Amino acid sequence: MIQPRSILNVADNSGAKLVQCFKVLGGSRRRVAQLGDIVVVSVRRAEPRKAVKKKDVVKAVVVRQREPFRRSDGSYIRFDDNAVVILDGQEPKGGRIFGPIPREIRERGFTKIASLAVEVV
Repeated sequence: MIQPRSILNVADNSGAKLVQCFKVLGGSRRRVAQLGDIVVVSVRRAEPRKAVKKKDVVKAVVVRQREPFRRSDGSYIRFDDNAVVILDGQEPKGGRIFGPIPREIRERGFTKIASLAVEVV
């Protein structure tokens, strides 16, 4: 359950470390985002000399959330943190993905993110 003003970790090597969500895409009354949804975020903390700088406004896809997510088979999946991967169109901006990624990301059309991930759960 990611909503505006949520602070999120970044799960790739684009340069951003911490971002803040300020818009959930997908309709005028859409309030929360879940796994696989696209959000507009502002970079709050970033590494120097990388592709993404502090104060940049970028789009990102939610790849981990603390709120339990119900899968189609009835089971639930839950992560330790809220995390996003910064996008460049439909592709990830970074070249590496850190941490576990749920298989719902591949089902939502982000196959490149799923293939770069070390672990798909």
